Amino acid sequence: MSGTLYGIGLGPGAADLLTLRAARLIEAAEVVAYPAPEGGESLARSIAAGLIPAAAREIRIEVPMRPAREPAQTAYDRGAAEIAAALDEGLDVALLCEGDPLFYGSFMYIAARLAGREIEVVPGITSLSAATAAARLPLVARDERLEVLSAGLDEAALEARIAAADAVAVLKLGRHKDKLARVLGRLGLTGRTTYAQHVSMPGQVLCPFDEAPAVAPYFSLLLITKGEDPWL
Repeated sequence: MSGTLYGIGLGPGAADLLTLRAARLIEAAEVVAYPAPEGGESLARSIAAGLIPAAAREIRIEVPMRPAREPAQTAYDRGAAEIAAALDEGLDVALLCEGDPLFYGSFMYIAARLAGREIEVVPGITSLSAATAAARLPLVARDERLEVLSAGLDEAALEARIAAADAVAVLKLGRHKDKLARVLGRLGLTGRTTYAQHVSMPGQVLCPFDEAPAVAPYFSLLLITKGEDPWL
């Protein structure tokens, strides 16, 4: 009998933001898989480190952090093949995912390669939810519309979509920070934008966009609001 693949959302980074279901499944895991940068420490593994059984087999999926898609696709192919082999042994596999597995998560690429297998997804708190909570910043109310964007979109598309929305979250800021600064300046929204970095983790930064660090890491995002202050 084939094992089950569990896509486990770990939340934004703090170990105590895992759900009880996520913790239970990790503690019982026979095989634990997780993404990691080339030659670097896995953030996903570090979040769950206190729960991983000493006897668990570990599958490290090294994903190159480069703009080109091909290196990452090859890494997903290799990772899916290793996971498939464990599932064929009848072993359950816990695939650790930062945030939520299906919200800009690499889990979806592994799951697509294992279509037809027994797969269960455990949702996690997203970076967006963690950032709004930390900032005490409600984004939308009543009939307002929230737009969630990747910073990797081209400048014209970002400007048009930000201009049309009531509130916006821009994820995966990283090397695109200067581009967003230009867009926000033209739209007059710099002062309505909150910058969030490594939310819930030791390196958390939460501040107005014009006070943000000069260099933004991959795990940073923007929250843009246009309405009246909802706390008033």
